[in-house]
Amino acid sequence: MPNSQPKASRRGFFLSASVAGATLASAGWLKMQTPVEPPLPKPAPEKGGGYSLSDHVKQYYKTTLV
Repeated sequence: MPNSQPKASRRGFFLSASVAGATLASAGWLKMQTPVEPPLPKPAPEKGGGYSLSDHVKQYYKTTLV
């Protein structure tokens, strides 16, 4: 009695995997294309001097320690 299902081949597996990967990649690319509103900037200080010690500045100071 012959087997009713065809034998799985390595070529068929890689073809299926590449099609699935391309589909997922294009879906992720489409998701990335949705516009995202940037956060609103902080209001300017009334007496000037716009310096603020943010997390980014703190991280920079950590990298300059000897």
